[in-house]
Amino acid sequence: MTSTLADLQSAWDAWHADREETLRAPHGWLSLTALHWLTPEPTGIDGLPGRWSATPDGVVITASAADGLFVRGVHEPRPVDGTVTLHPVDGLPGSLVEVGDRVVEIARRTDSHALRVRDPQAPTRTGFTGVPAFPVESRWVVDARFTPYPEPRRITVDAVVDGLQHFPTALGEVRFALDGREHALVALQGKDGGLVLHFRDATSGVSTYPGGRSVQVGEPDADGGLTVDLNRLVNLPCAFTDFATCPLPPAGNVLDVAVPAGEKLPVR
Repeated sequence: MTSTLADLQSAWDAWHADREETLRAPHGWLSLTALHWLTPEPTGIDGLPGRWSATPDGVVITASAADGLFVRGVHEPRPVDGTVTLHPVDGLPGSLVEVGDRVVEIARRTDSHALRVRDPQAPTRTGFTGVPAFPVESRWVVDARFTPYPEPRRITVDAVVDGLQHFPTALGEVRFALDGREHALVALQGKDGGLVLHFRDATSGVSTYPGGRSVQVGEPDADGGLTVDLNRLVNLPCAFTDFATCPLPPAGNVLDVAVPAGEKLPVR
C-alpha cells in the first residue's frame, strides 16, 4: 500500500471499529426483538406488563408499581404506578421505558405510535460478528461540490414499512464524478451537523441493502467544496433488523453505477 492508502486504511479501521462498537450497544439497533403498533384500545403486549394504547394526545401506559415499569427522563427513572401518558415526537428517538434489563422505545411515526422492545439478549446482538465491507480504495474518496437551496426544504420520503412516511430536511444538491461521469444527489441535514447522502446504486439489492446506504459528510467550505468518502457508506438499521422503520432515499437519489465501497449486506 502507498502511504496515502495506508493512512486511509488506518483511519477507516478505527472508524469501522467504533461503528461496530456502537451497533453492539446493549440497547442499540441489534437488540430489537419486537415492533408493536398501538391502537386506541388499551391492550396487553406479549411479554410486557401493563396495558398500552395510543391516543391523539400520546401513548398511555397503565400499570402498577409491582409490574416494574420505569419511565426514563432527565432525572432518575420514575415508576409507573397508575396511568402515564408519554408524548414522543415524530422523527425523533422515542420515549424509553425500562422493564428489567430490557428497554421499550415508544415512537411516533407520522400519525401512528409504536413500541419497540430492546433486549440485550437478542440473538441479532449476541450473535453479531461484525459488518462485512468492501476493501478500502482511494478512488472512492471523491471531491464534490454542494449547491444549497435558497431555503431548506422539508421533503417526504417513503419508509421500509408500507404506509409510513418520513419528513427529512433537504439542504441542497451534492455533485461529484465517478469514472468520468457526473452525478447529483439530494443532500439531507445531518443530525449532528454536516450533510447526509442517502442513495441507492447498482449494488443495491445485490451485494448491498436494497433500501440503499448513507454516508455522512462534513460541512462544505465557503465555496461549496467538500470531500465524500464512499468507503464510509453504512447500512441503515433496517438492514440489521426487521423491527426498524427506516426511511428510503429521496426520490431521484439513485446512481446508475455500482459503488462497491463501504458496508455490504449484513449476514442475518
